[in-house]
Amino acid sequence: MKDNFKKRKNLLNFIRRNREKPQLENKEDDNFNDHLFYKCPNCEKSILKDNLPETNWICSSCGFYLPLNSKERLDLVMDMGYEEIQGQVNYSNPLDFPNYVEKLENNRKKSGQDEAIRVALGKIKGSSCVVAVLDSSFLMGSMGTYVGEEVTKAFEKAMDLNLPVIIFSASGGARMQEGILSLMQMAKTSNAVRQHSEKGLLYISCLTNPTTGGVTASFASLGDIIIAEPNALIGFAGPRVIKQTIKQDLPEGFQSSEFLMEHGFIDTIVERENLKEVLSIILKIHGVED
Repeated sequence: MKDNFKKRKNLLNFIRRNREKPQLENKEDDNFNDHLFYKCPNCEKSILKDNLPETNWICSSCGFYLPLNSKERLDLVMDMGYEEIQGQVNYSNPLDFPNYVEKLENNRKKSGQDEAIRVALGKIKGSSCVVAVLDSSFLMGSMGTYVGEEVTKAFEKAMDLNLPVIIFSASGGARMQEGILSLMQMAKTSNAVRQHSEKGLLYISCLTNPTTGGVTASFASLGDIIIAEPNALIGFAGPRVIKQTIKQDLPEGFQSSEFLMEHGFIDTIVERENLKEVLSIILKIHGVED
């Protein structure tokens, strides 16, 4: 169990550390190699960065799913010509948390993302929809007030246009720097899902690695159809916290997408290269047209 926890910790550290794409600089050989290669956190093989888009950011040696940022995810599943519709980002510090704004600015510089979500209006193989993507490269995709507002507005936009919503979750949960305000987003986004559902509109939730905390406990688990990528870490609290709370040993891999599908939490697991096709089929089955 200790080895399993250490492995998961290494995977999460990899996501925090390696989503930025720095410009190549003439430095020492180690730094030079870091700019050219990723080291897969699963098999530890070096992967040429230029080859990753061709493999959908999947390790060619072991098949491990490397994280996609929000722009890469939209490009992967949506037809060309989609429109980004998220609101403008204005960093604030509602609880006066020490150095919070500086942390947001640093994350923007490192990740190239303005915030932990990107929302788009467009089509998937001709079927119109609203797609929101949480971005693990920005503060681990944590849900603060901005993310909660944008998720809510995505459902409101979809209701105005009678469109389905697809959300790709990749998150460490509610953002601790915003305290109770971030926790309130769980109720806010869940209510937006309910209103969208009451209009008879489709919501597809796609869970990626990792999806945890308050995101799992709110909109990510409320989809009419819940899809996951292979071997994704999905849960609320971490395995160590759960074990300390219930005083019991936990089943091996109990927070993996495969375990959750076996126990009825998700509907299906879809490999990344098939995701666009599967989403298109689901949309067309539900009568979503151009």
